[in-house]
Amino acid sequence: MRHIPEVRRRRLGDELRRLRQKAGLTSDDLARLLGWHQSKVSRIETGVSGVKDEDLAALLDALDVDPQLRALLGALAGTSNNGPGWWMAYGGVIPPQYRDFISLESQASSAHTLETSVIPGLLQTPRYARAVTRAALDGQPPATVDSLVEVRLARQEVLRAPAPLKLHALLDEAVLHRQVGGPGVLREQLRTLSEVARLPQVCVQVLPFTVGGYIGLTGPFVIFSFPRITDLDLVVLDHLTNSLYLERKEDIEAYRAAFESMRAHALSPEKSLDLIAGIGDAA
Repeated sequence: MRHIPEVRRRRLGDELRRLRQKAGLTSDDLARLLGWHQSKVSRIETGVSGVKDEDLAALLDALDVDPQLRALLGALAGTSNNGPGWWMAYGGVIPPQYRDFISLESQASSAHTLETSVIPGLLQTPRYARAVTRAALDGQPPATVDSLVEVRLARQEVLRAPAPLKLHALLDEAVLHRQVGGPGVLREQLRTLSEVARLPQVCVQVLPFTVGGYIGLTGPFVIFSFPRITDLDLVVLDHLTNSLYLERKEDIEAYRAAFESMRAHALSPEKSLDLIAGIGDAA
């Protein structure tokens, strides 16, 4: 069975439970229809376990689900995902929340992100990524740091895939001045940032100090959008020990509006590149 991010399992389970109740069936009724044990239905509906393609098809047939909703539920279950992702090989190093984040990132069509502390992981150089990882996980064995850096760099392949992730990054100007790893590492990072920001699938804008306070000043976030089905879009808020996923349409629209407000106050992509180059030359 493929790995399905917890946030997706919960959403899928909620939708299946709603459909079962709408059909006037108890979990025991549905289990008898399918020839399953009731506990299997319960595990799927509560998001405790994922669901195999053939089991999902049987569920949707039993509940007489229309084609449009079948497509949504299939996307939630990851039926278009062929096998486990590369990140599962790092299961002993990265926590489940991070694996879920990478899985969602790999399936998204676009990401809109605000960063207030460091360069986004998808745009980091190897030396900068290592410095960030060491600072964030002080005291970890070198082998663990090496693996985490490998993961961060491997994530960047989504920007160079046949259908690449479209990334729009808003950076607080403080990010460009923070000498993570020292002046040499920062100079190299800013040069690379200038190069990657010129890719057609990448847009970088800087929120200069002159903006003063702004709506996103309290913390970074990512808005993931997915191909064809907007109902799957979500917001990810990173905390020190966990990630919070926001799925309600009201929350997503609020963060989209916040992003657009900040984008309007940020420097244009061209002026942002000029500022990045100037800071890099002075670092």
